[in-house]
Amino acid sequence: QVQLVESGGGMVQAGGSLRLSCAASGGTFSDYNMGWFRQAPGKEDEFVAHIRWNSEMTTYADSVKGRFTISRDNAKNTVWLQMNSLKPEDTAVYYCAAVRPWKTATKLSEYDAWGQGTQVTVSS
Repeated sequence: QVQLVESGGGMVQAGGSLRLSCAASGGTFSDYNMGWFRQAPGKEDEFVAHIRWNSEMTTYADSVKGRFTISRDNAKNTVWLQMNSLKPEDTAVYYCAAVRPWKTATKLSEYDAWGQGTQVTVSS
């Protein structure tokens, strides 16, 4: 089972950028599709972005499309989320998650593994 550790969160002003990283260990990274989710206080987790194991396809939530970019490097066992033009409503704990390619998963709990999360706070 893969283990995931996120980093790169922090506090930024609206309009700023952050780059989140997620390092994988304990498994074969290229065996997994990867996703990013976020959870704001008092809200359910929300899908943010997804990338296939071979980077051939990416998908985004409408709320982040055109501002966020997901990418991965299987040689480095790492997936990133580049976040530009940040808004206060992007404030949340961000989680990366791994899922086997043959599984259908739309919620964080349906993924095979996820990290401890990293806090992103965007001030207005």
